[in-house]
Amino acid sequence: MKTTVTELPESRVRVEAEVPPEEVERQVARTAKALGREMRIPGFRKGKVPPPVVIRRIGRQAVLDETVRDALARWYADAIGDAKIAPVGEPQLDLGDLPGEGEPLTFTVEIGVRPTAQLGEYKGVEVGRREPQASDEAVQAELDALRERAARLETADREAGEGDFVVMDYVGSIDGEEFEGGAGRDQMIELGSGRLIPGFEEQLKGAKAGDERTVKVSFPDDYGAEHLAGKEAEFAVTVSEIKEKVLPELDDDFAVDQAGFDSLDELREDVRSKLLEADEREVEQAYREAVVDAVVKEATVDVPDALVDARARELWDRMVHSLGHQGISREMYLQMAGKPEEELLEEAKPEAERALRREAVIAAIIAAEGIEPADGDVLDALQASAARENVKVEKLRDRLEQSGRLDDLKEDLAARQAIDFLVENASPISVEQAQARDKLWTPEKDAAAESAERPQIWTPGS
Repeated sequence: MKTTVTELPESRVRVEAEVPPEEVERQVARTAKALGREMRIPGFRKGKVPPPVVIRRIGRQAVLDETVRDALARWYADAIGDAKIAPVGEPQLDLGDLPGEGEPLTFTVEIGVRPTAQLGEYKGVEVGRREPQASDEAVQAELDALRERAARLETADREAGEGDFVVMDYVGSIDGEEFEGGAGRDQMIELGSGRLIPGFEEQLKGAKAGDERTVKVSFPDDYGAEHLAGKEAEFAVTVSEIKEKVLPELDDDFAVDQAGFDSLDELREDVRSKLLEADEREVEQAYREAVVDAVVKEATVDVPDALVDARARELWDRMVHSLGHQGISREMYLQMAGKPEEELLEEAKPEAERALRREAVIAAIIAAEGIEPADGDVLDALQASAARENVKVEKLRDRLEQSGRLDDLKEDLAARQAIDFLVENASPISVEQAQARDKLWTPEKDAAAESAERPQIWTPGS
């Protein structure tokens, strides 16, 4: 593929791409073959219609239209790869006239590109790293949680208090009229759980089995059922039973029955070991983040506002897409957030700018150190992804190549290896040493403070 790159203002570029005729014809034949599998034409078995017959039957233009729909994403990815740019934001793509037989296909893309970084010191940076720990308090809290999960409920012949469970029937009314969804039988609620309308649980404290109470509440203004929002209601409640939570004793029998250990000491040590392992992972991840932050702090990166806006939009769209898989629409989320989309986009900008700075610095490290994932690393990553998706590696590779995302996977691997390199070459110091160092006076800090006191126009990085 032939590509020409023209730099534009605000870290944007124009890429003019030309797909050679032989590639266009190869893709047209592939599309025609796929279409032929679904066609029924006299004289041919279903699924066995040759591509030339398909093209004659429905017309080259129709096949070419389908070809472009199928292949444009891959051609776009190839053009971006050939141009050796890292895109930011949504592309503005202009497709030229569809080519005749034997002619190339041309298209133009305008898109933001990742800013470049001028690296500072990136080897031997000193970064605070705390020691992993599993305190006695944390171990006891985990054991208490195990007891809570093993608790049983027993009938209590007394007044209900915080943490007790009340079994009840209730009928709700507004202005003397019962309303839909306002009645229930044999419902059990834990007092203090906060699951009911504010004030409801509080009015059941002190109740005993057989008591009848009138509970008066106000539905919140933002209550999910609009016909009840902001309304005052009364609930006629009949208490049938009070239950209390009974926790098992924390002893050797508990360790045997509930966790399969020979003694409480063994259970306690197992809990401590798992907490320590979890904290080690947390410490390692925090240290990796801190090392990258320290290297980014030493670098110079100019991030135009337009790129920050584009990345903020990417982050927002990605979150909306993820929420959609959970059954939450964009409109539902905006209602829950209680903010307009423009305000949420504004709130996403600091994270967007931080991500762009980190990516620019990591890319500069990759270039400076000549980091390139080996074929074995790529295969390992493909095998791991294929196992998670329960598909064959070859099928996954083909899918990624067709969509142009195989290069994304390689770039992610290179970024991970670059961070590994930075961590291996960093110098861990104690958290106390790091805090003391940060408090030390330096001329640069005085200059920064003096600059901050002067009125100035804000720019990214200032």
